[in-house]
Parts: sequence; C-alpha cells; structure tokens
Amino acid sequence: MHKPQASLNRRHLLTAGAASALTLAAGTSFAADPAWPNKLVKIVVAFPPGGPTDTAARIVAQKLSERLGQTMIVENRPGASGSIGTAAFIKSPADGYNLSMFGMPALLAPLLFNNNAYDVRKDFLPVATVYDLPMAIVINPRVLPDVTNLQQLIAHAKASETPLNYTSSGTGSFGHLSMEQLKDLGGFQMQHIPYRGSAPAVTDLIGGQIPVMFADVVAALPHIQAGKLRAIAGSSNKAKLLLPGIKSVAEQGFAGFDADTWGGLVAPLGTPRAIVDRLNAELKVILADPELQKKLIGAGAVASYQDAETMRKRLATDYTRWSKIAKDKNISAL
Repeated sequence: MHKPQASLNRRHLLTAGAASALTLAAGTSFAADPAWPNKLVKIVVAFPPGGPTDTAARIVAQKLSERLGQTMIVENRPGASGSIGTAAFIKSPADGYNLSMFGMPALLAPLLFNNNAYDVRKDFLPVATVYDLPMAIVINPRVLPDVTNLQQLIAHAKASETPLNYTSSGTGSFGHLSMEQLKDLGGFQMQHIPYRGSAPAVTDLIGGQIPVMFADVVAALPHIQAGKLRAIAGSSNKAKLLLPGIKSVAEQGFAGFDADTWGGLVAPLGTPRAIVDRLNAELKVILADPELQKKLIGAGAVASYQDAETMRKRLATDYTRWSKIAKDKNISAL
C-alpha cells in the first residue's frame, strides 16, 4: 500500500527542517562550545616588535592566557603601516583562534598606499578597545628657547619669514595629520619633514635639525625627562597621565581637539558572537586591573576599555575625520 502524498510531503519537510537545524547548529558550534578555547590562540600584530601596539598585545595576551587557561601568542606581520598584516588577518578562519591587536596607523593605510586591501568600517569585527596612545607637540628648547606653550609656537610660526619645519613618524601618521588639522584651525603654516619612524625623527629633533615634532609621548618621554626636549601641548587630557602638568591642545585655545591614537582587539568576520562577547567581558575585567594599567603606562599607553559597538562607531568616526584631512591635503605615502 502506498502512503498518501500529503504524508510523504510532511515527512520530507520535517526531514529538511531537521537538516537545516543541524546545519545551523554546526555553523554556531563554537558559540555553543563551552570548551573554547581548547587550543593555542594567535594574536596578529601588523607592526614590528617593540612598538606600543605590540607591547600592549603582549601584556593583554598574558592576562588573557591566565584567565582563559590557554596559551595566546603574538605574531608580528609588519609592513606598509599595518596594511600588509591586516589584509592577511581578515582572511583568517573565523573560529575564535585568530585575533588581531589593531593599531590606528592601519586605519588609513589603504588610502595612503592607494589600495583597497580592507575597510576598517566593515571588514572585521571589533571586540573592544584596549589602549589610548597620547601624543604631544614637542620642541627643541635650544632652537626655540622662548616657546613654552602652543600659542607661543603659533606666534613664532606666523612671524617666521620662512615656514617653520616640523616632523612626525612619517607621511600620513597621526602626528602628521593632527598637525595639518591644527594648522588649519590656528591659521598658521609649518612645513612637514617626514621621517621613517619616531626614533630617527626624535634623534634629529634632539640634534636641532628639526625644531618641532608631533610625537608619540612614549618616543619622546625619556628625552623630555632629561631636558633635551620640551613638551608644550598634549593631544588630549590623557597625555597628563604621562606628562603631569602639560596642558592639552584643547586647553590652549582649540576646544574639542583630540588626537590620541589608539588600539583594540578585533576578530575576523563570522567569528561566533559568544566568543566575541566572552573576549569583550574578559578585556573589561583585565583593563580595570591597576597592575595592568601600570604596565601599559610604562609602555606609553593608557588602558582604555570600550565595548564592541563603541569601538565600531569610533573606527567609523575616526576614518571619516582623518581620511578627509588626508584627501584635502593630498597626503599619500606613495
């Protein structure tokens, strides 16, 4: 006896539904797996060893290893202001075992190097911000002995018959872009002399070849403490944590100005939400630890936790702000 067609159709639909449920379950197996992580977790840093992003990644990786009970290693993939490592990272398996400590130089790298390797607004999942990296306008006090604050520097630049030179860690760096924005806001001129990295720029700043630099505080701090350089303005109030007593740019006539660079943990698109949420929760606890905060301060960074959604909005806002400046000024690394 043949079964009625309706019965067969019903059975087929139930079977198909069960298969679909299994497929969905397989696709979210990591999210439902309480054993994660059960093997080594890799954190990619798209910059050389020893820099603030690398140091922050290693400090955080150690704490995450302790809390998650699993080894986390840092792998450096430097090149082209972070774009090489970031472009490779976004193609990693989205299984919770591939993460990256994103640093802000990689934000505009595709624009500066004229490629479409990735878009920070949509090509990976923000997990949480980890640190802010304060910057400062620094001068050589032997070359500019009478300049002790930002308004005096601006007055000196306006009175100079030839443009005053300033440097940064490179073309398209946040020091470069920040000073270009400040020049527009203050109505003064200075000529950018780019270097490849903070170390050689600071060396020539100390030597007097270049009198002004918009610098990462971590690079300039030992020389400021030694009296070889003078900090005249911080990029934000957070610079005061490293340079007590310094006034910010905003406090010296430019309300709302904030030019800290920053970094945070990201994951490939498709990483299970439960894993992203777990990492976010762990980072919130870790970054509130005074011992870890002290270690980051020692590296020139300030612990700064923001959740995934806030980080996503911050990436979008900063991309809009800095890309406009780069385009308006025709700034390119090529």
